[in-house]
Amino acid sequence: MGTMTTLLTLLLSLTSLLTATAALPLSTSSRWIVDENGQRVKLACVNWVSHLDPVVAEGLSKQPLDSISKRITSLGFNCVRLTWPLYLATNDSLAAVTVRQSFQSLGLQESIAGVQSNNPSLIDLPLLKAFQEVVTNLGNNNVMVILDNHVSKPGWCCSNNDDNGFFGDKYFNPDLWIKGLTQMATLFKGVSNVVGMSLRNELRGPKQNVEDWYKYMPRGAEAVHSANPDVLVILSGLYFDTDLSFVNNRPVKLTFPGKLVYELHWYGFSDGQAWADGNPNQVCGRVSSEVKRKAGYLLDKGFPLFVSEFGIDQRGTNVNDNRYLNCFLAAAAQLDVEYALWTLVGSYYLRSGVLGMNEYYGLLNWNWGEIRNSSLLQRLSVLQSPFQGPGLSEVRKHKIILHLSTGLCLLKVGFMGPLKLGPCSQSGAWSYSSRKVLALKGTYFCIQADQLGKPAAVGIICTDTNSQWDTISDSKLHLQSKTPDGTEVCLDVDSSNTIVTNSCKCLSKDKSCDPGSQWFSLVDSTLTSKSTSPILQVNSVLDMLGMNVL
Repeated sequence: MGTMTTLLTLLLSLTSLLTATAALPLSTSSRWIVDENGQRVKLACVNWVSHLDPVVAEGLSKQPLDSISKRITSLGFNCVRLTWPLYLATNDSLAAVTVRQSFQSLGLQESIAGVQSNNPSLIDLPLLKAFQEVVTNLGNNNVMVILDNHVSKPGWCCSNNDDNGFFGDKYFNPDLWIKGLTQMATLFKGVSNVVGMSLRNELRGPKQNVEDWYKYMPRGAEAVHSANPDVLVILSGLYFDTDLSFVNNRPVKLTFPGKLVYELHWYGFSDGQAWADGNPNQVCGRVSSEVKRKAGYLLDKGFPLFVSEFGIDQRGTNVNDNRYLNCFLAAAAQLDVEYALWTLVGSYYLRSGVLGMNEYYGLLNWNWGEIRNSSLLQRLSVLQSPFQGPGLSEVRKHKIILHLSTGLCLLKVGFMGPLKLGPCSQSGAWSYSSRKVLALKGTYFCIQADQLGKPAAVGIICTDTNSQWDTISDSKLHLQSKTPDGTEVCLDVDSSNTIVTNSCKCLSKDKSCDPGSQWFSLVDSTLTSKSTSPILQVNSVLDMLGMNVL
């Protein structure tokens, strides 16, 4: 555990060094979000819940507000998707209730004591003012904020029959919604760290339809932009924000440019128990294709895509979630999308009638004092910085080879190897040629399959079949080659993080096996990496052998 913690600290430190404070406000440039200088800003966010019955940001009874904000930045996140209920902005009586009074009305005496101890300056503030204080403190810690209208009536979300789901539902009056968006946009006009507004979370229910989506969502977007032209305007889709396919042939028409972002939700349970009940390669291939069809295509059409909710049971025992996560990370890396992890929350004041409910999807533990799952953070750290985009073309485009179940990348250690896993910032630049050769750019070195069950080799004779690597299986995440004796093998990882070649696994319909150790993603990047095998060292040795290297 000590080694894992040390490595995680290193990875997060490297991430924080790479993440500079953006020149705000933000806008869009084709599929990218950029700052005032035109440089890519990647939203690496975490969801912080403030829409439940108390209408108070969760966790303030457990830890000081400033400690929570600083913890967010220390974990490598630059952004919070902060949820709020519509009635906070439209019901003056609710907005004027103090934090103390809200807790008292719900019988939350322990929460009152906790806030008095950890955040005494907040306990007697009106709910709306307390919400503003959270935003301000995040800004003081250089954390950007996306304001997310999660529900209308405060409470847990979401179901098809909660009357909060679509325009015309009992608690979803379109005119009141426009009013609330306008008031919230106006309230935070000039608050520089509020960089975007998500117009509504997870549209759903029996009333949902495309025509009303086009009737009301552009109206909401125009209202927000009119009140606060600085913020990004973020539109969600239908069916719990899993489907934006209808936009493909019917673009949204707005009067303003450079601010439109679309959002998507993608969980393991979005596909029921398919991950646990099916072959992971087949499920990953099918689900990834569906996600790209329903939302990923927007990137090719020149719109940023914000995966504003994804997450797993962080206890690590949920097979469905565990298999899904590897596939999700591959897509998130390959598409280089913006994202927000669900959730920061370690526990709730009150959720669905349960006091102090533990949130097992939460990044923090019940007391908000410790990380719940450090290995998940390690795997996410590679996504916290952009791979490419405007202003980031430090070198020509190349590949990094990302191992999905660890969040580490393939490195060449020493002159002739071995190949190991390590921080992606040190991965070096790989190329993947039309002949399917994986070579270290600027050198003659390529990856070779030597022998079944043995470490992958590094060689300079890259014309034989043992230097050719196919992306196979439905997931396209296995890298397969043939050893000199004709044995088919896949790249794998042993217990010491050495890259080895083993028999390819889980290629059939078998649902009981887990291919995670053999899943690698070839990710495009234009960032300079600090290779552990400098090109100068390679060239000097080859020169000694009489070989001419460009």
